[in-house]
Parts: sequence; C-alpha cells; structure tokens
Amino acid sequence: MVDKDLLSVQEARSLVRAARVAQAEYCQLGQDRIDAVVKAISEATSAQAEALAQMAHEETGYGKTHDKKIKNLLASKGVYAAIKDMKTMGVLREDPVNKITDIAVPVGVIAGVVPSTNPTSTVIYKSLISLKAGNAIVFTPHPAATKCIARTVEIIKDALLSCGVSTDLVSSITVPTIEGSAELMKIADLILATGGPGMVKAAYSSGTPALGVGAGNVPAYIERSADIEDAVTKIFASKTFDNGTICASEQSIVTEACIADKVKQCVIAHGGFFLEGENLAKVKAIMERGNGSMNPAIVGRDAQTLARLAGITIREGTKLLISEEKGVGKKVTFSKEKLTALL
Repeated sequence: MVDKDLLSVQEARSLVRAARVAQAEYCQLGQDRIDAVVKAISEATSAQAEALAQMAHEETGYGKTHDKKIKNLLASKGVYAAIKDMKTMGVLREDPVNKITDIAVPVGVIAGVVPSTNPTSTVIYKSLISLKAGNAIVFTPHPAATKCIARTVEIIKDALLSCGVSTDLVSSITVPTIEGSAELMKIADLILATGGPGMVKAAYSSGTPALGVGAGNVPAYIERSADIEDAVTKIFASKTFDNGTICASEQSIVTEACIADKVKQCVIAHGGFFLEGENLAKVKAIMERGNGSMNPAIVGRDAQTLARLAGITIREGTKLLISEEKGVGKKVTFSKEKLTALL
C-alpha cells in the first residue's frame, strides 16, 4: 500500500532540489537569454490556448471553454506583452545624487498554488513572471485539475527544452495532497498562492514569504446618476464570464431605493431571474456545505444547470439567478462569494 501523503512530500522535496540546481544556472544567463525563454513560453502556451481550455473544462466541469481560452490568451500573450520589455536582471536604476543603486536579485524557487477554477491560465502566467525574474517554480495543483495542469507544464517544459535550458525550471507535483502542498510551501523561497481562503491562510502561515489572493466577493454599486443599462450590461458580462469563476467578478448589486425598480427591470431584461419562496429555499440548500463553505458542485455552472441541481424551473434564456436581500453577513447565504451564475 502506497502512502500518498509521504509520496507527495518526497516528490515536493525532489522537485525543489532539482529546481534549485536549474535556477542557479538559469539566473546567470543574462537578460537577453531569459527574455528569449519567456517569449518561447508565451508563444508555446498561446498556441495551445484552446486545447488547454477544452481540457480544463472537461476535467473540472467548470466554466466555458471559449472563456477559458480567452483567459489562457490573456495569461500568455497579455502578460508577456506587459512584462517583455521590463529589465529584471542586474542594475535596474542608479541615483548618483543620493548614491542609491537598485539591483534585481531572483528569490530562487517559487511555490505556485493553482486553483481548479483557473488552472491552466494560472500555471501560464505564474511561469512567465517567475522565469522573467530569474526564478524557478514548482506547482502544487488542485486535485480536481491535475491533468490539465500537468499538460500545461509539459508544454512549458518543451519550450524550455527548445531554448536549451533545464526543464526543471518549471515542474508540478503529480500526487497532490495537503501534506505535499504544505511541504512545498515550507521549503520554497516564496509562495504565489491562488485559491480558497484555507489554502491562502496556509500559505501565509507556512513561515515562507507569500503573495496570496483568495475570496473576492465584490459588490457593484449603481448610483442614481448612473447609466443603468450600461451598468447592468457590464455587470452581466463580467458575472457570466466563465460562469462566474473569476473571484473578481461581481457578487452583488447595491443600488439606491429611488432607482431600485428600474435596476430590477433592467436586470430581468438581461436574463436575470429573481428567486422567491420555495425556489429561493431550494437554491440556498445547494449553495453551501455543512461547514458553511461554498459547495463545489455549484462552482462554474450556468443558470440552467443550477436550476436542475436545485430542482426548480426557470425561464429559458436565464443567465443569472438572483436573490433580493436586505442584509449581509455569514447568515445571509447570498451575501457570500458565489463563483457561479448567482447574484
């Protein structure tokens, strides 16, 4: 019988050891060689943006393939365009008057925590920014997205090989466990953590410097002077993108009483379905697990799928299921983060 926890811990240690050797050599290559590597990764991953999007959707069941492709392109082409001309090695700035010189130094080996909601795009952009700064990165994948993450890493490794640098610069744990993730975060030099509150808290509690992002729960305020049609159109475009899996997507609409009816009418016209009575109770029943956390079964689902899960009937063409609430807080289910077609 194989102890998966022990195997995962051992793998984390092995990958970090190999990454340290690769990074020590890589960071000596100079800005031009490093920029060439980053460009190769961008081109390789953008070329596979659609295939990776399809794979992520099929494995996790979350979101929309088309939107995941857009995320992959933003992570590959968009991020590359933003960082390609940055100087990240050696002397960055010199201030002879104040006698200050800024020198860029890599941190070493980075631990990359990857969520199931944005698996392939997260691996792409974290690889780009890590290697641009002369670092190596080892990923700990979400168990629900191991295959698509592994494929993304494989594509990046091929790009590294084509540039004549070590493929150990980017790697991923193949047996993901909580213990393996904890060990990786403990022995890395820096953590880039994207995930749920528990994972981000673990990163900040690991003893290793960490940059983390977890729950968003963003409200959108429509003030009386706003263009209501424009505001609602943009909120729906954001909230329905990839079926709400982006943590920065709107989670609630707050408006003034004097325009509330107009906002509601506009929301309905755009495909909003207001839940009441038994329908509302049934949807609330599927939103959370016993411990109050978000039910994974609802994540990244469209409105029709959510309705089927809850056992209710909604209008054809409905884009978002909505509850009108009078308060917020832990006891108000709809006021929490909802990474799905709920508002």
